[in-house]
Amino acid sequence: MQTYDAISLLRECEAILIPSGEKLRLEAGTPVTITQTLGGSYTVLANGRPARIDSKDADALGIAAVPPSPPAVAAPLPSGPVDQELLWEQLRTCFDPEIPVNIVELGLVYDLNVTPLAAGENLVDVKMTLTAPGCGMGEMIAADVQTRLLGVPGVTEVKVELVWDPPWNQMMMSEAAKLELGLM
Repeated sequence: MQTYDAISLLRECEAILIPSGEKLRLEAGTPVTITQTLGGSYTVLANGRPARIDSKDADALGIAAVPPSPPAVAAPLPSGPVDQELLWEQLRTCFDPEIPVNIVELGLVYDLNVTPLAAGENLVDVKMTLTAPGCGMGEMIAADVQTRLLGVPGVTEVKVELVWDPPWNQMMMSEAAKLELGLM
């Protein structure tokens, strides 16, 4: 994560308010401060409110668009077995826009299953939660998970289900996540 000084948007762009998930249009010239640059998206403070700007709009921030880190798998294979470790690697590129730790280390992913389908295709089912049930960013995080997992060779379908049982708590975080967040 890198901290930036206040900058002015170079062009109009869409943002998503955190934590409500409400869409917002930011005008060119709007002053913003980038507070987080993880997973290929940008969390900014705009008019005193936190918002997420997608990587496709990085140029509005004066940043050259870069692929998510690590880069998504180039060309998915049409069929065959799925590499489970690659699925988990892709999940580690997904971040809650308010927390500088990936969703795996936060303990938000409860279950991941691969089901072979006809013709060598594969369905990936993910059960995950959020740090708070009222978080409006759930759909955005779930869509990010789906997009990244669809980039894994052999994956042809992804279903992400947000669940609330068991309720998430800080004990579900890895030691690395607790250390990163100053909880250890």
